[in-house]
Order: sequence, then C-alpha cells, then structure tokens
Amino acid sequence: MLRATMPTLRTAIDVRAPVARVWAAMIDVERWPEWTASMRRVERLDAGPLAPGSRVRITQPKLPAGVWTVTELRAPNTFAWVLRRPGVVATGTHSVWPAPAGSRVELALTFAGPLARPVAWLARRLTERYLALESQGLKGRCEAAAAAG
Repeated sequence: MLRATMPTLRTAIDVRAPVARVWAAMIDVERWPEWTASMRRVERLDAGPLAPGSRVRITQPKLPAGVWTVTELRAPNTFAWVLRRPGVVATGTHSVWPAPAGSRVELALTFAGPLARPVAWLARRLTERYLALESQGLKGRCEAAAAAG
C-alpha cells in the first residue's frame, strides 16, 4: 500500500554563532516575540525546562491562538511540538546543527490528518512567511549576541 506524503514546508539558514547559543535562544520560547514578528505572545503553561509534554500557548498574527505540546526534545539539536485542530495536526520541528559558519538552523512545519492538504495549501504563503521571519529573527538574535561577546 502506498502512503501519501504529508505536506511539509521548511526553511534553512546559516547562523554565525555556536550551536549552544542558537539552541539556548531556540528553546527560550517565551522570548520569541522579542525577535520574530511572526509571534505576538508565547506563554508556557507548565513550570520547569522545556521537555516532552510541555505545553505552550502561542498567539500569532492572522491565526487563532493555539496550544502546542512538545513531543520530542534532543538537546542541543532539535525539538518538535504539535498543534491539534479539527481535521489537522501540525508538527513544528526546530533543529540546529554545527556548520562551517557556526550553525545551520532548519525549521519545518508538517501537516497531517484528513484536512492536511487543503490546510497546507491555504496556509502556504503565510506559513512560508512566518518560517522566514522566524529563521531570520533567530539568526539576527544569535549573531548580535555572538558579536556582543
């Protein structure tokens, strides 16, 4: 039986900062609105460090607020979280790896469920814009911190 691939949108960017610095900014999710216009508000719903099972309420422009649940965290390289809506599950993956310039950041959003294809198609331009804003914002934040010492 053939399985249809799930729609995935992704971006990658090189950052002139060490993996540890990028990872620290990446998992400090409550501070994301400071460096990306794709986030209005990010609120942790659980105490303690970000870990599988942690829940985060995110408010973004042009989208209803949603609660994302961390499903995977492998420090200092990757974490993933899911947002469940009727008919679709969105999985966001955030990764950072060593690269010649310092680090390579990869961001992806994968849609699954019976409404995955139409939702991905309808949200494509906004999702691509937000992924670009997030990767550029993270790059700016980390490179400025690296330059400051």
